[in-house]
Amino acid sequence: MQAVRAITGLWRWRRNPLRRRTDLAEAWVALVALMLIVVAAPVVGVVAGSLSRDALYRSVQEQRSLRHQVTATVVQKVAQPPLDSDPETSTARDAHSRVIATWKAPDGTAHRDRVIAALNTPHTGDTFPLWIDGRGQVVGRPLDRTTATTHAVLAGFGAAVAVTGLVEGTRRLVVWRMVRRRYARWDQAWDIAGPDWGRTGTGS
Repeated sequence: MQAVRAITGLWRWRRNPLRRRTDLAEAWVALVALMLIVVAAPVVGVVAGSLSRDALYRSVQEQRSLRHQVTATVVQKVAQPPLDSDPETSTARDAHSRVIATWKAPDGTAHRDRVIAALNTPHTGDTFPLWIDGRGQVVGRPLDRTTATTHAVLAGFGAAVAVTGLVEGTRRLVVWRMVRRRYARWDQAWDIAGPDWGRTGTGS
């Protein structure tokens, strides 16, 4: 890692009479960047993960209170769409079937609609679990705590990586500007000394 190499250079050059101020400045920039990556990135990751976890856990509780699992009954099977050549999508499709089914809402009202059933070969009268809301409308399965925890961990990891990338990008930008200024000073010095370079008696 460039930051580590720069810090190593800082330690070696701290008493070297040939060192330039820009060398020390670049090393100090690398040291600050490394400390931010080591300290700030994990802290940001933990905080982001904790906040995401709390928000997702509240979503889990809300969905569990608003969604209900009922038993639906197959009335008839619906024709499947044309075959898909993609093995991944075709496998997922084969594990589910489109059917017309009936079920009851929490208030006891009967519903009938076309839904997707987790049945390979549905027949009239077969039953399957179905998630609905308080009005009896079909909804997705509520989020569980395991999935919420996984999403929170990924959010925390992503935040830490983002901070690391931001710090490293800032360090590279600062060093790039320092190098450009160094080259600009060299050009100015050469413009002054260049015309007399190699002439006898120059500087005498």
